[in-house]
Amino acid sequence: MSARMMEDGVYYVGSQDWDRQIFDELIPLPQGTSYNSYLIQGRDNTALIDTVDPEKAHELLKNLQELELKIDYIVSNHAEQDHSGSIPLILEEYPEAVVVTNPKCKELLKNFLFIPEDKFKTIGDGDKISLGGKTLEFIFTPWVHWPDTMVTYLEENKMLFSCDFFGSHMATSQLYSHENEEVYSAAKRYYAELMMPFRPTIKNNLAKINKIDIKTIAPSHGPIYSPANEIINLYKDWISDETLNLVVIPYVSMHGSTRVMVDHLVDSLIKRGLVVKPFNLGHMDPGEFLMSLVDASTLVIASPTVLTGPHPLTVSNAYLINLLRPKLKYVAIMGSFGWGSRMEELLKGQLSNLKVEYLESISIKGLPTQDDLEKIDALADEILKKHESS
Repeated sequence: MSARMMEDGVYYVGSQDWDRQIFDELIPLPQGTSYNSYLIQGRDNTALIDTVDPEKAHELLKNLQELELKIDYIVSNHAEQDHSGSIPLILEEYPEAVVVTNPKCKELLKNFLFIPEDKFKTIGDGDKISLGGKTLEFIFTPWVHWPDTMVTYLEENKMLFSCDFFGSHMATSQLYSHENEEVYSAAKRYYAELMMPFRPTIKNNLAKINKIDIKTIAPSHGPIYSPANEIINLYKDWISDETLNLVVIPYVSMHGSTRVMVDHLVDSLIKRGLVVKPFNLGHMDPGEFLMSLVDASTLVIASPTVLTGPHPLTVSNAYLINLLRPKLKYVAIMGSFGWGSRMEELLKGQLSNLKVEYLESISIKGLPTQDDLEKIDALADEILKKHESS
């Protein structure tokens, strides 16, 4: 994407990565992603806000050369290489520029990119730099989602350059959110996959930026939000303690027994008016699964037994759930076994980060009998009762 003027003296100079399919060798990217970089021209100085992934450095350089502006400052909001990786190239092309960042980010950039000490201008929380008619204020927002993260506020334009905060993995030719409503679903996926473990600190940092007047939020991934209020309100919902009347059921079935249990539970919950989302762990979109956990009240993990423990797909997803720490209230474990099982004990041990109430577990030997199906109905009754009382 070529350089585009956003407002007078403010330009988009980033890159769209249409073909990237996975991030951090972990996160699927069904819509690709973007690496957003912004140039701010004042009367006296010009600042580049973040750079791009090194694989797209040539596109950033082309956009900067197209504008024919000098660069005095390279603001690094966050050291992760998809934002910082092109800084060495920009410093080569613009040797008079200095990197403006906070002390934690500075140390990481020195370790990751070998940027020399004399190329840094270190700033503190709340510090400002005047470009001449354009004033940058730096606000520290640690653990959104690294310890070094900060945001940069352009006072005159009421524009917040938020780096990963409010981001979305989405490649699109449409620069603004009002041009593409899909951004809000992509932003929820992004929150679920990256931000959910940091819900308490995001609350604090959201309160911090609520003190300033924000018209536009320009993140480092995905479209720009203008007006900014819709994405801010969505984040307030996601980080709140409120949950929805939703039961999420990740499951695996090897020989059909666990699937019979899951199908019966799904039907039983629907009859009781509850919203249910079952996910077959062998055939699901992991992003959709994690998005469902942002709002869910109840998680029911269903698995067959493999050598007395849960199925490996169940284990890996339980590990991920424990890392992401969704705001669940209730968890139940159910499954089948042939000759013995320690599944309940092992899964509860894996979910130690969750602050939840465990409901009665159901462990069935072989195919479920009518008595077993009645136990599942009783579980559905218990889930309904919990949802009605919370």
